[in-house]
Amino acid sequence: PFGKVKKMIKDLIVKLMEQANAEADQKGYCDAELSANKQTRTNKQTEVEELSAGADKAESDIATLSEELSELNNAASELRGQQAEATKLRSEEHARNTKTVAEARAAQVAVERATKVLKDFYGNAQGGSALLQSEDQEGLQQEMTQASKEPYTGMQSASGGVIGFLEVVLSDFARLETQTTSDEDTAASEYKKFMDESTQNIAVTDTAIRHKTETRQQLMTKAANMKKDLQYTQKELDAALAYYDKLKPQCVDNGLSYEERVRMREEEIQSLKEALQVLDQQDLA
Repeated sequence: PFGKVKKMIKDLIVKLMEQANAEADQKGYCDAELSANKQTRTNKQTEVEELSAGADKAESDIATLSEELSELNNAASELRGQQAEATKLRSEEHARNTKTVAEARAAQVAVERATKVLKDFYGNAQGGSALLQSEDQEGLQQEMTQASKEPYTGMQSASGGVIGFLEVVLSDFARLETQTTSDEDTAASEYKKFMDESTQNIAVTDTAIRHKTETRQQLMTKAANMKKDLQYTQKELDAALAYYDKLKPQCVDNGLSYEERVRMREEEIQSLKEALQVLDQQDLA
């Protein structure tokens, strides 16, 4: 009389066991997929953070180097400008000094000649003759002799003052030549020192500019590569996150855990087996 009931119980036990096997297979699949997905998400998240930080650091270094290069270029430009200005001023100063020395030397020659002429004249006049060195001078002497029986001796009292004044002027021109020559030597020496030092500074600055430019270019290449890697890695992370969202409905427990479902199903199967056993005993009775 319990045949139909017993068949229903047996079918139910078979169905529960099939569910248990299917769920076990699903559990194995989900565990494997979730574990792999979690590892992928963790790795890609770490890579994204590292690449992002690296790219930011490279961009910051590039900005710093760009600022330093701007300062160095300005410094080099300023030094070259100072050299150009110093060269212009030195050229003008050299031309003035050269002209001053030449004029001082010419003036000294002229003063020396004038002094010699006066000294010769007054020297001869004191001896009783007035520059009788040419035919014209001889004619003039004859006329002067006719005008006065005594020889003309010139303004002997004033001659000393004139010659003395010429000697002072000669000394001034000589001192001007000496001082200007000394000033020229000093200026030339200072100009050379400045040009040597500034040229060395420019060379050092240009070397720093070259090195920093190369470093900046390397960083720009590095930053560009990091950004490309970051884009690609971010896509991989997004794909892993999307796959995780796809796994959650079928693999992530929202109610009872897998272990609880297994325990409850085993208890149900065991209860059905016990019920079936009771019915079998009743048939035998």
